[in-house]
Amino acid sequence: MIDPRPSPEYHYGTLRRDELHNDPFEQFNRWHAEIVPEVPIPDAATLATVDADGVPDARVVLIRGTAGNGFLFFTDYASTKGVQLAHNPAATLLFFWDPTERQVRVRGRAQRVAPELSDQYFAQRPRGSRLAAVASSQSAPVANRAELERRVAELERQYDGQPIPRPADWGGYKIVPDSFEFWQGRASRLHDRFLYTQDGTGGWSIQRLAP
Repeated sequence: MIDPRPSPEYHYGTLRRDELHNDPFEQFNRWHAEIVPEVPIPDAATLATVDADGVPDARVVLIRGTAGNGFLFFTDYASTKGVQLAHNPAATLLFFWDPTERQVRVRGRAQRVAPELSDQYFAQRPRGSRLAAVASSQSAPVANRAELERRVAELERQYDGQPIPRPADWGGYKIVPDSFEFWQGRASRLHDRFLYTQDGTGGWSIQRLAP
């Protein structure tokens, strides 16, 4: 069945080549700064990976900043995405910011960050989130929620008044981009799309793509 409702029209704005920063990270930061007041979770992005059979998978993650040349997120290394990235580090991040009718697609490769950075971030998390990371073997089957809550309660007693250590299989990844695409919705589906790719000299080349 085809949805009878009319497709949405885009009318927020335009994107021209002379408006783009030559550095895609700087261009990303510009757009991100504009969207922060507009959406509750501006750092949410869809992370796409592939499994050992080449089947695509995706889920939403929170990007916790940038480090030099990449986008950071943290997870359980033994989770489904961690296992997939260990087999094939190729990954894509997709940011969709509906209020400004914009998308940013980042394609690259994932690499684990230094343990010291994972320790630093883990220590900054709320205590409940740290307990949950220790209690939960992410993506593994669990009998019921009561089992998880019992495990958290046990850990609360175990670490009462003490720091909670970061689990060895929990930490950060950095997605190092090979390309960026900036997409601005336009009327009649004549969207503005610009692709950044590495030019081999440490810089980036930019080209407009057909919508």
